[in-house]
Amino acid sequence: MTTTLSPGRERTRTILRLVLAAAYLAAGLLHLYIPAPFLRITPAWVPAPGAVIAFTGLCEVAGAIALLLPSPRLRWWAGVMLAAYAVCVYPANVKHAIDQVLVAGDTHSLWYHAPRLLFQPVIVWWALFAGRVTDWPFQRRT
Repeated sequence: MTTTLSPGRERTRTILRLVLAAAYLAAGLLHLYIPAPFLRITPAWVPAPGAVIAFTGLCEVAGAIALLLPSPRLRWWAGVMLAAYAVCVYPANVKHAIDQVLVAGDTHSLWYHAPRLLFQPVIVWWALFAGRVTDWPFQRRT
Protein backbone atom coordinates (compact mmCIF):
# COMPACT_ATOMS: atom_id res chain seq x y z
CA MET A 1 0.00 0.00 0.00
CA THR A 2 1.40 3.38 -0.90
CA THR A 3 0.92 6.63 0.92
CA THR A 4 -0.88 9.66 -0.45
CA LEU A 5 1.36 12.24 -2.06
CA SER A 6 0.82 15.96 -2.20
CA PRO A 7 -1.05 17.30 -5.26
CA GLY A 8 2.25 18.46 -6.78
CA ARG A 9 3.78 15.02 -6.35
CA GLU A 10 0.69 13.37 -7.80
CA ARG A 11 0.96 15.68 -10.81
CA THR A 12 4.60 14.57 -11.14
CA ARG A 13 3.52 10.93 -10.99
CA THR A 14 0.88 11.54 -13.67
CA ILE A 15 3.35 13.25 -15.97
CA LEU A 16 5.95 10.50 -15.46
CA ARG A 17 3.28 7.85 -16.04
CA LEU A 18 2.21 9.45 -19.32
CA VAL A 19 5.80 9.85 -20.53
CA LEU A 20 6.60 6.24 -19.63
CA ALA A 21 3.44 5.00 -21.35
CA ALA A 22 4.36 6.95 -24.50
CA ALA A 23 7.91 5.56 -24.45
CA TYR A 24 6.75 1.96 -23.98
CA LEU A 25 4.07 2.37 -26.65
CA ALA A 26 6.64 3.68 -29.13
CA ALA A 27 9.15 0.96 -28.24
CA GLY A 28 6.49 -1.73 -28.50
CA LEU A 29 5.39 -0.57 -31.93
CA LEU A 30 9.01 -0.49 -33.07
CA HIS A 31 9.49 -4.05 -31.80
CA LEU A 32 6.46 -5.13 -33.82
CA TYR A 33 7.01 -3.19 -37.04
CA ILE A 34 10.82 -2.87 -37.24
CA PRO A 35 12.21 -5.89 -35.37
CA ALA A 36 15.60 -6.10 -37.12
CA PRO A 37 17.55 -3.82 -34.73
CA PHE A 38 16.16 -5.73 -31.74
CA LEU A 39 17.00 -9.08 -33.30
CA ARG A 40 20.63 -7.95 -33.67
CA ILE A 41 20.97 -7.27 -29.95
CA THR A 42 19.10 -10.36 -28.75
CA PRO A 43 21.50 -12.75 -26.96
CA ALA A 44 22.15 -16.05 -28.74
CA TRP A 45 20.72 -18.05 -25.84
CA VAL A 46 17.23 -16.57 -26.35
CA PRO A 47 15.04 -19.19 -28.07
CA ALA A 48 12.93 -18.16 -31.09
CA PRO A 49 14.24 -14.57 -31.12
CA GLY A 50 11.69 -13.35 -33.67
CA ALA A 51 8.79 -14.59 -31.55
CA VAL A 52 10.40 -13.18 -28.41
CA ILE A 53 10.82 -9.74 -30.02
CA ALA A 54 7.18 -9.77 -31.14
CA PHE A 55 6.06 -10.89 -27.66
CA THR A 56 8.11 -8.17 -25.98
CA GLY A 57 6.58 -5.61 -28.32
CA LEU A 58 3.10 -6.79 -27.36
CA CYS A 59 4.06 -6.64 -23.67
CA GLU A 60 5.27 -3.06 -24.06
CA VAL A 61 2.09 -2.01 -25.86
CA ALA A 62 -0.12 -3.76 -23.30
CA GLY A 63 1.80 -2.20 -20.40
CA ALA A 64 1.56 1.25 -21.97
CA ILE A 65 -2.18 0.91 -22.48
CA ALA A 66 -2.67 -0.36 -18.91
CA LEU A 67 -0.77 2.68 -17.57
CA LEU A 68 -3.21 4.91 -19.45
CA LEU A 69 -6.38 3.23 -18.17
CA PRO A 70 -8.23 4.65 -15.16
CA SER A 71 -8.11 1.36 -13.22
CA PRO A 72 -5.65 1.61 -10.29
CA ARG A 73 -5.37 -2.18 -10.22
CA LEU A 74 -4.37 -2.37 -13.90
CA ARG A 75 -1.90 0.49 -13.45
CA TRP A 76 -0.38 -1.34 -10.46
CA TRP A 77 0.04 -4.53 -12.48
CA ALA A 78 1.43 -2.55 -15.42
CA GLY A 79 4.01 -0.98 -13.09
CA VAL A 80 5.08 -4.36 -11.71
CA MET A 81 5.21 -6.05 -15.11
CA LEU A 82 7.01 -3.18 -16.88
CA ALA A 83 9.58 -3.08 -14.07
CA ALA A 84 10.10 -6.84 -14.44
CA TYR A 85 10.29 -6.38 -18.20
CA ALA A 86 13.04 -3.76 -17.82
CA VAL A 87 15.02 -6.26 -15.76
CA CYS A 88 14.46 -9.05 -18.31
CA VAL A 89 15.66 -7.04 -21.31
CA TYR A 90 18.83 -5.89 -19.55
CA PRO A 91 20.90 -8.77 -21.04
CA ALA A 92 20.09 -7.47 -24.54
CA ASN A 93 21.33 -4.03 -23.53
CA VAL A 94 24.53 -5.57 -22.12
CA LYS A 95 25.04 -7.61 -25.30
CA HIS A 96 24.52 -4.50 -27.37
CA ALA A 97 27.17 -2.66 -25.34
CA ILE A 98 29.67 -5.52 -25.41
CA ASP A 99 29.27 -6.38 -29.08
CA GLN A 100 28.98 -2.76 -30.25
CA VAL A 101 26.30 -3.97 -32.64
CA LEU A 102 25.62 -1.80 -35.65
CA VAL A 103 22.14 -0.34 -35.11
CA ALA A 104 20.52 2.58 -36.96
CA GLY A 105 23.54 2.90 -39.25
CA ASP A 106 26.04 3.77 -36.51
CA THR A 107 28.10 1.93 -33.92
CA HIS A 108 27.47 3.52 -30.55
CA SER A 109 30.32 4.39 -28.21
CA LEU A 110 30.71 4.01 -24.48
CA TRP A 111 29.12 7.48 -24.15
CA TYR A 112 25.87 5.93 -25.40
CA HIS A 113 26.04 2.53 -23.70
CA ALA A 114 27.23 3.48 -20.20
CA PRO A 115 24.35 5.91 -19.46
CA ARG A 116 21.87 3.50 -21.04
CA LEU A 117 23.02 0.62 -18.81
CA LEU A 118 23.19 2.82 -15.70
CA PHE A 119 19.71 4.25 -16.37
CA GLN A 120 18.01 0.83 -16.40
CA PRO A 121 17.44 0.77 -12.60
CA VAL A 122 15.81 4.20 -12.92
CA ILE A 123 13.44 2.76 -15.52
CA VAL A 124 12.59 -0.07 -13.11
CA TRP A 125 11.82 2.47 -10.36
CA TRP A 126 9.95 4.69 -12.83
CA ALA A 127 7.60 1.84 -13.78
CA LEU A 128 6.96 1.04 -10.11
CA PHE A 129 6.33 4.70 -9.30
CA ALA A 130 4.06 5.19 -12.33
CA GLY A 131 2.01 2.15 -11.32
CA ARG A 132 1.71 3.33 -7.68
CA VAL A 133 3.66 0.32 -6.47
CA THR A 134 6.05 2.63 -4.61
CA ASP A 135 6.30 6.26 -3.63
CA TRP A 136 10.03 6.23 -3.02
CA PRO A 137 12.05 8.49 -3.09
CA PHE A 138 9.38 11.15 -2.62
CA GLN A 139 7.79 9.94 0.58
CA ARG A 140 8.30 7.18 3.11
CA ARG A 141 5.75 4.51 3.69
CA THR A 142 3.92 4.64 7.01
